[in-house]
Amino acid sequence: MSEDFAGKVALVTGAAGGMGRATAQAFAAAGAKVVAADIAADEGEQTAKLIRGNGGEAVFVRTDVSDAADVEAAVATAVNEYGGLDCAANMAAIETETTFLADCEEATFDRLVAVNLRSIFLCLKYEIRAMLQRGGGSIVNIASTNSFRPLPKQAVYTATKHGVIGLTKTAAIEYAGKGIRVNAVAPGAIDTPMLRGAIAARGSDEAEVISRLSLVGRFGDPTEIANAVLWLCSDRSTYTIGHTLAVDGGYLVR
Repeated sequence: MSEDFAGKVALVTGAAGGMGRATAQAFAAAGAKVVAADIAADEGEQTAKLIRGNGGEAVFVRTDVSDAADVEAAVATAVNEYGGLDCAANMAAIETETTFLADCEEATFDRLVAVNLRSIFLCLKYEIRAMLQRGGGSIVNIASTNSFRPLPKQAVYTATKHGVIGLTKTAAIEYAGKGIRVNAVAPGAIDTPMLRGAIAARGSDEAEVISRLSLVGRFGDPTEIANAVLWLCSDRSTYTIGHTLAVDGGYLVR
């Protein structure tokens, strides 16, 4: 796919690690100029450094995705630094619940909604504005298999991921006629620090988690999510609009 994104500009949130870093690196390897955005400055700078070390173009912008001014600034960096915005992958998310709903603290609810859902609204808002000026573009939001199949002790996380799909579909309807395609990816059990942290917080057994969440006997790799994101942003998916692509090792088919 090295020619698919030559001359394109891509913004990736959550780019400091995991699926976000893999996606930022994949965009750069495919020829895009990348704006890597994350609240974790050291790790985000490392992502940009890794891209540049491999001959790509990238800048890092420290971004709290729940803050409108930060999101607007990240999009403005793409426009000011590279001339516009063609692709966006909204990948920043957290998963911090360990209790049933009635025991969940309101602060936990507010934080999950801010990072997982408000951020998608803000990213779409400013990315779409930039893409309208560009004459079109493609946006991918990160949903979850929880968007379709809730799990216990993840009530708020699940609610936010249902919301991501709602925003994705509505934005797709509103802007497809203006040349902007909006889709989503629903990752399953992907081997990231967030997944490892959730397993540790719950005292879960890794083998049991794999057997329950995957048909292929392993966790997914972040690059497998990156591949899906790049396909949805590429000219190979120009008739795919408002779709949520599950990348889940077959979990949802059971």
